[in-house]
Amino acid sequence: MNDPRAELHAYDLTEATWRKASASGAEHDCVEVAELPNGARAVRDSKNPGLEPLRFTASEWAAFRKGVIAGGL
Repeated sequence: MNDPRAELHAYDLTEATWRKASASGAEHDCVEVAELPNGARAVRDSKNPGLEPLRFTASEWAAFRKGVIAGGL
């Protein structure tokens, strides 16, 4: 059985396309998101793009978004 977390961290992000959130503030303090295979996402700090990004499976990303939209995060 494949481990989705291991696959996520094995994915090479050097060619990833990063995009900033449309709600970025004037100070440009925001996160950038890259789409990964199978609906997964990687998230990084736009001011420190050299730091290791956080990686979320599709179900983790969906739960995170649900929490943000509901105002729980």
